[in-house]
Amino acid sequence: MPVRRFLLSVLVCALSAGQASAQNWSFDARKVALGSPGGGENLASRMITEENDYRSIVLPFGLFQVFRDFDRLNPSKDGFDLIRTMEYAAAPLHYTFGRGATSPGEIDQRAGLNNFVVDIRDAQLSRDLNRYRGAAPSNQPRAEGLASPNWGGTIKVKKGPDGTFQGVYVGAGPYVSMQNDANFDQQLIDILGCPRPIYIKNTQMRIGSATRGQMALAITGGYRGRFALPAGTSDRDGIYVAANYNYLHGFRYEDVNLALRLDTDATGMLTYSPFLPTPLLVTRENATSGTGRALDFGVGAVVNRWETGFGVNGVANRIDWTQVERTTYSLGNPFLGDSDFAESFPQLRGDTRVELPIDYRGNVAYTADVWTAVVEAGKGYGGNSFHGGYEYRVGSIALRGGGMYTRKLWNPSAGIGFGMGGRTALDLAVYGNAANVERKRHPAIAVSLRFNH
Repeated sequence: MPVRRFLLSVLVCALSAGQASAQNWSFDARKVALGSPGGGENLASRMITEENDYRSIVLPFGLFQVFRDFDRLNPSKDGFDLIRTMEYAAAPLHYTFGRGATSPGEIDQRAGLNNFVVDIRDAQLSRDLNRYRGAAPSNQPRAEGLASPNWGGTIKVKKGPDGTFQGVYVGAGPYVSMQNDANFDQQLIDILGCPRPIYIKNTQMRIGSATRGQMALAITGGYRGRFALPAGTSDRDGIYVAANYNYLHGFRYEDVNLALRLDTDATGMLTYSPFLPTPLLVTRENATSGTGRALDFGVGAVVNRWETGFGVNGVANRIDWTQVERTTYSLGNPFLGDSDFAESFPQLRGDTRVELPIDYRGNVAYTADVWTAVVEAGKGYGGNSFHGGYEYRVGSIALRGGGMYTRKLWNPSAGIGFGMGGRTALDLAVYGNAANVERKRHPAIAVSLRFNH
């Protein structure tokens, strides 16, 4: 059973590839409402925010939903719900409306895809694929991302009378990366998504996925500098420069490839032939020790009401994993419930170097007396992206709207901020959470507290 649970986890990764986005995981509801511009990716922009603006703490109401449905997210439980697991993976911190099935039709859709994955796990696949009709998987662009929050502080070794300084940054934090490519045969998508039965005769349908993940600790040393402008008009004006060197100590590396082949006979029903290669093969490479590095750079400028910046993250990034082992899991007949997976002996593959894409970000913002407009464009994880938003302030209330484009999908957003006296504010944001296999949007709400300097 442990092997079958592991296989089910791989299938979940394949089917849910790319459901999450930076917006869905953001700790800052104000940025979510503004389309997540900045996103904390540009070191210099983050430095400007920390020096002159605010800090934000998320109120994770979405975790109440996660804890309530925890058993339904466990692949070993009979009540496992694949689609709900995908939705929680997309936005675990924010409360999402419509996560539960609301109609018999939606229940049937969830059951179809859930049964398909669970029956493969249990080697009890139905010969009639139409049993699994309902919510169909979809081919999407490569899903990849890096979560690398860093906590630390700047030791200002040289200070000027006008707020300028030069200093050394020291910090640390987790460094977690994930990459997933999934490909589903269009014939299989057509069958699972069609409202009426379809039988495709004498064909082969394939599912393939490649999932790679890394977990490491980043120990960071860097430079921070703020330089004065000749004609500065506010205490925020200046040129901001930041650089980080991250020493990476790896704890876990997983690289899993899955290949599933579904053969049909002259009636369009699934069949099995012992003379063909195994219909299901999983190849896993893993390691528990690695070392590496990554360099991040950013520069920003604040001139009167304008703020602009440019950052490059992940320059020369790499982790060299040692003592990588390879294990294969194969299943001969997917229709016999008493069949078990054949597991090979681990084979030592030596060392493996993993490099991530370099991430480029540029941003521009303008702040007037009662409004602010922000725009960011980038290229890196998930390809090209664009974020933008607008904020209008009336007394202690701020109204916001925006949107983001990433992985060939637009997500709108809106929100409001309430001043709570002193330097504290409550921010709320609503956005379209594209969190299921059909990329439909469920409204989600993000909530955070903002502490202004």
